[in-house]
Formats: sequence, C-alpha cells, structure tokens
Amino acid sequence: MKDRNSVPILIADDDLDDCEMIREALSESRLLNELHFVHDGESLIKWLHEKWEQSQSGKNMMPGLILLDLNMPKMDGREVLAEMKKHPHLSQIPVIVLTTSQAEEDIVRSYNLGANSFITKPIEFDSLVHVMRNIGRYWFEIVALPNVTKARSLK
Repeated sequence: MKDRNSVPILIADDDLDDCEMIREALSESRLLNELHFVHDGESLIKWLHEKWEQSQSGKNMMPGLILLDLNMPKMDGREVLAEMKKHPHLSQIPVIVLTTSQAEEDIVRSYNLGANSFITKPIEFDSLVHVMRNIGRYWFEIVALPNVTKARSLK
C-alpha cells in the first residue's frame, strides 16, 4: 500500500486566500502530501497534460487527487470536468469539487461531468480542517486510488 502522504494533490482555485487556507487546513489535519496549485482551468488542463507527458518517461508525475473549485477564470470547473472526461489519461484522476456553491444544479452537473465528490467549502477554518481530515481518511486510508499511468496502459 502506498504511503498516503506520497500521493500528490492538485488544488485548482483562483482565490489565493482560499488556497492558503486549504494548505493550512491540510497541514493542520496532518495531510503532508505534496501540493500543487493552479489558479484557472486552462492552467489545470495544461499542467495535467505536461505531467502526463513527463510520466511517460518513467516517473509518475500525475496527481492522485484534484480539489477543484467551480468558479475560476478562463475555464471554469465544469468545463475542466468535461475536458478531463475527453482524455482517458485524465478521466481516471479522482476529482473532489470543493466550492462555495450549494446550488443543486451545480451538484448534479458536477456528478454528471464525472466528479467523485462535491463538498461545499466551509467558511470557518476549524470546519475546513475537519473536512480535510475526512478527505484524507477517506481518499488515502479507505479507498484504493488508481495509478493513472498504469491504469491507462491496462486498457
């Protein structure tokens, strides 16, 4: 079994304050995973394709989990989910939508586009730490995450 802290997490959020809060909440919840941040949807897709190319040379550079905000510039989270679904090497990466939205339409659409979970961002820091701790337990202790590079070659 992989060390849970060895799984990189990609965080896509255009709000720099939210990014810092997420970083601190992950640290506070003892999730010491390598973190990568992008601040718009186009950068996220570009970053994923670059890491996929790097992975082809032998070292898996792909994130094991993406925390995705829906409301970002250039390409929003919904568009990101739709784009990821088009590419087999991206569609296997677990995506948690982590957004301020509570709209039923956003929840349903996110799941229809392939999101694995939908979480409304807590406003209070302690609540965010609690959410991050639960994300860590579930995604890194309970479920098995795919090695995207190997999963692609098994098709």
